[in-house]
Amino acid sequence: MLEKFALGCIKFRKLVLAVVLGLTCIFAYFAQSIEVKTVFDDLMPTSHPYIQVHNEYKETFGGTNIITFMIQAEEGDIFQMPVLTKIRELTQGLYKIDAINEFQIYSIAGKKLKEVRASTEGIESFPYMWPDLPETQADIDYLKEAILRSPLVYGPYVSQDLTATLVTVDFFDNLLDYNLAYEQAYDLVERLDDDSVNISLVGNPILYGWVNHYLPETMQLIMIAALIFLVLLFVINRTWRGTLLPMLAGAISAIWALGVAHLCGIHFDPLVVVVAMLITARAVSHSVQMITRFHEEIDKMTEGEDLCSTEAARLTLKDLLRPGLLGIGTDAGCVTVVAISPIPLLQKLVVLAVVWVGTVAVSSIIVTPVLLSWVRKPKSYAHPINLDLHVIRPFLNLCVKIVETRARYVVVLIGLALFIVCGFSAVHLKVGDANPGSPILWPEARYNEDSAAINREFPGADRMFVVFGNETMDQEGLIKNVDTLDSMLRFQRYMEAQEEIGGSLSLADILPSVNQTLREGNFRYVELGETTTNNAELIYMFERAAEPGDLTRFTDVKQTNASVTLFFTDRQGVTIQTAVARIKDFTSRMKVEGLNIHLAGGIIGVIAAVNEVILSGQIQSIALALFILVMMCIVVYRSSIAGMFFMVPVVLSNLVTFAFMSWQNIGMNINTVPVAALGIGLGVDYALYICDRIQCEYKAGKSHLEAISISLHCAGRGVLVTALVLTASVCVWLFSSLRFQAEMGMLIGLWLAVSALSALFLMPALAYIFKPRFLFGENA
Repeated sequence: MLEKFALGCIKFRKLVLAVVLGLTCIFAYFAQSIEVKTVFDDLMPTSHPYIQVHNEYKETFGGTNIITFMIQAEEGDIFQMPVLTKIRELTQGLYKIDAINEFQIYSIAGKKLKEVRASTEGIESFPYMWPDLPETQADIDYLKEAILRSPLVYGPYVSQDLTATLVTVDFFDNLLDYNLAYEQAYDLVERLDDDSVNISLVGNPILYGWVNHYLPETMQLIMIAALIFLVLLFVINRTWRGTLLPMLAGAISAIWALGVAHLCGIHFDPLVVVVAMLITARAVSHSVQMITRFHEEIDKMTEGEDLCSTEAARLTLKDLLRPGLLGIGTDAGCVTVVAISPIPLLQKLVVLAVVWVGTVAVSSIIVTPVLLSWVRKPKSYAHPINLDLHVIRPFLNLCVKIVETRARYVVVLIGLALFIVCGFSAVHLKVGDANPGSPILWPEARYNEDSAAINREFPGADRMFVVFGNETMDQEGLIKNVDTLDSMLRFQRYMEAQEEIGGSLSLADILPSVNQTLREGNFRYVELGETTTNNAELIYMFERAAEPGDLTRFTDVKQTNASVTLFFTDRQGVTIQTAVARIKDFTSRMKVEGLNIHLAGGIIGVIAAVNEVILSGQIQSIALALFILVMMCIVVYRSSIAGMFFMVPVVLSNLVTFAFMSWQNIGMNINTVPVAALGIGLGVDYALYICDRIQCEYKAGKSHLEAISISLHCAGRGVLVTALVLTASVCVWLFSSLRFQAEMGMLIGLWLAVSALSALFLMPALAYIFKPRFLFGENA
């Protein structure tokens, strides 16, 4: 069958090329229109209970797209006219930003933060600094005293040392454009940031705005990586065919994949650029194997033989079709397992990645030998530098020498030692972000520096809300109960004992302040009502003095459910995991009948849901990917031993990479999961080419050592060239301003190196020591 397919492709090569060219033009038309953007909702596992709670209450209790501004006085405190003017100008400027929720702007210069006073008519509330600024020093002094009296403002919105204040704004998620919000927010900050104040800002729209800000740099790095591809392939192969054809294969694969993605309505997230580069590397790798084998076949033929290029191309396609398609199949199968995740981004990425990997079967396996069928044996080389003679061949001779001598046992022992050491280290791999700040950016990036600055002055820049209510969230008046409010207070104190939680805020913090105000400011009455009726009166008093929406950030209209907002100083996986465990521990010990705590909303709640999905699904995904790999090898080689044999380089490369991630404090998060899945397929590709060539040569009558030697010098050359070129090119990402891209580039480089070294040293040694029957037949 392979013979017929190869013969058909070469016989009808013009038709094959015409069809590929036509489809490439069509897909190129659609590929140019693909959207490049980040959609945060795609990161949410929609079926997770935390996300369901978040989606139900995000409009009132707080969403994931809050931007936090910190205005800090350069000298003195904020209670000076130039600084107060800046605070008001920034607050008013927020109303001009597109898609903002104007009912979710909180600032001492806004309408939502108010001073609560008692009068003969009851409770009254007055905005601290709206609509007018204080006019005299006496007014400023009164403003300062009023803020110091309010526990809802002093601490959460004005720093303890009075040198900084926060302004927060939320957005309507369905209208939000991260790029536009980022640009408008920074335009506002640049107009106001001067010698009198320093303004910091954080939030998801700002973070993903930075990702898009570096998109031009990302494109430059792609071009530099492609240039390194070209230069190294040209230097090593010494021919234009060996340089341009692998690049053409990668380009065709990318065009087809992006075109299909656009037709399927899938956008391209800047954070998956590294995954795209990894798949493109597979196209280059397969193409290099084809070219290496073609040169070998054409060198066997005499100068005067007719149609030698056509025959060489046919033999190349026939012999490499099986390992090539098996490698592509394992890549596609392994990345498909990511689709079991309920996270939409990963599901869309699976579609893109499977299509992209699938196109490699056309661009590299078919198109490369078809184009090679028109070329002739080179009469000379493009340059005099012969790395084959001075570098590649000596290295491959070393590989053969190790197999021939007892050094092969040393290689196996080294591999076993790596299994054990890296296995223990990989156990400590963290799920979620492993460092403070955003792992997408470097620690010295402005965003992370601003985040650190805000966390130093305030309880925390990132929020999680939990909802107090009954099991079905429908018992009216539950929140007014004494036991309910008391449980909320105890819950807040319990959670604030965790170091990374800087503070909390709930209805139970407001009512004691209202009670004190009614008692002429007497501190003896800073407490909740003694009965449910007392609490209902306090809520009524507060609501009567407030504007519509002021109370709904804490509880709904019927007091059925209420929120407790926790402020986090970092997003680290261990921080969130500890907080969730403590919440569940408190809930299990809470004795109030009919009262439940529902997790969790806000940005930290969403990240907690994502981390739980990754933690529960990661082992399952890896196991399923390995199962797919084993089954495909069993089907192709008709041997269960083959499946187990090819697991060796896969497990080794993954353990080494996971151990490296643990050592470098790189967490397993939503951005690294698809890279890890692809790494399973990546780990076996090189070994497939080496072992398949060993099998072919042994069947042709060669001895065990001769078969291994020929395989290493022929298929091994393709493996070595590909590994050198791709490892060098992915190192370009180390210079990216996006930390995530740099770390993923480093991981891919490590994966490539370990996979190549295991294919060149470990797999031949194991093949010679154990002589598996699927390679050497029944008489092995």
